[in-house]
Amino acid sequence: MKIVIWSIVSIVIVLVLIVGIGMYMFDKEIKAEQPEYIIDFLKENAAKGNVAMVINYNDEHWVNINEKEPLPLASTVKIIVAIEYAQQAADGKIDPNQIISLEELDRFYIAKTDGGAHEAWLTEVQKEYEKEGVPLYEVANGMIAYSSNANTDYLIYRLGLENLNETLKKLELVHHDEIYPLTSPLYIPFQLMSEQSLSSKELLVAMQEMDMDEYRQRATAIHKNWLTEPLTEQEKEQVQKTLTMDIQKVWSDRLHRSTTKDYAAIMKKLNDKSYFSEEVYKYLDPVMEQLMQRPSNSELFAQLGQKGGSTAFVLTIAMYATDKEQNRTELAFFANDLSIWEQTKLAKNLNSFQLAFLTEEQFRVKVRSELVGL
Repeated sequence: MKIVIWSIVSIVIVLVLIVGIGMYMFDKEIKAEQPEYIIDFLKENAAKGNVAMVINYNDEHWVNINEKEPLPLASTVKIIVAIEYAQQAADGKIDPNQIISLEELDRFYIAKTDGGAHEAWLTEVQKEYEKEGVPLYEVANGMIAYSSNANTDYLIYRLGLENLNETLKKLELVHHDEIYPLTSPLYIPFQLMSEQSLSSKELLVAMQEMDMDEYRQRATAIHKNWLTEPLTEQEKEQVQKTLTMDIQKVWSDRLHRSTTKDYAAIMKKLNDKSYFSEEVYKYLDPVMEQLMQRPSNSELFAQLGQKGGSTAFVLTIAMYATDKEQNRTELAFFANDLSIWEQTKLAKNLNSFQLAFLTEEQFRVKVRSELVGL
């Protein structure tokens, strides 16, 4: 009997060791910074069409992979909102110093749907301002630096959907989806269940079959309705319960789409400082170039701006930089239909890839040689 017990104990110990070693190796692999992973991922997945990248270096096309393939933008679309904010500020249509009530922002906030972005922004901004409100320019800053969806939808309301979509035309973004709110679509599943008494399975089918015109119309109508009839906290909790991973995938797939070609072109307009008026850049640069507040960045770059986005299935980024030697880089990277492993690895290594490209000539040459022709 003792031999049997010790045999069982030995097996358990071995299994625990195997699991422990596996978890250690997994953790080590995830935490290791490997800028080459981005190169490998592009080489392995370019033919699938679910990943795209454009890199321009000193006006030369270094990388062009699936540059005309429309892919979900996630929060990278907020760059368009930032541009419209700066244009309206420059034209005197809005006052960046106007104090905005936090209650107004809360109308567009549903907890646990933005990865804690809005709460993190609130925690930071309330160190300086009264709890009742913050300047409008801080709302714009929080949209870019923290990626607050609530701030974004408030700005969409203030700036106007028509104006935002007109800006897409002015920027000649022919592959860009029409702008619509980000948070209100999360209410659509709950709305459908309430209207039609659907089961979870029926809800998923209804969401998948809904055409984009109806989807955008519902999202816009909900967005407007929240201005006069905001959700209660209880209603927001009920909304959260409908957001299964399958429903989140539908939401992710229906996010605004555009191409890396379009967003690299936008990055060039922000990098060159010649497309917009000086007054527009006066308001746009402080929002887009908050990375320059870090000494490690200001030592290397004359200007540096970016906005990324992600869902459980998507990772995107658009960035521009001019270093102290006046070398200019514009980069756009979009990836969709990612596994949890791929999303985690890409998110971990994308920053180190960017930094290596911006600061190491040998790495730039490697990127160009290995990704040419994909």
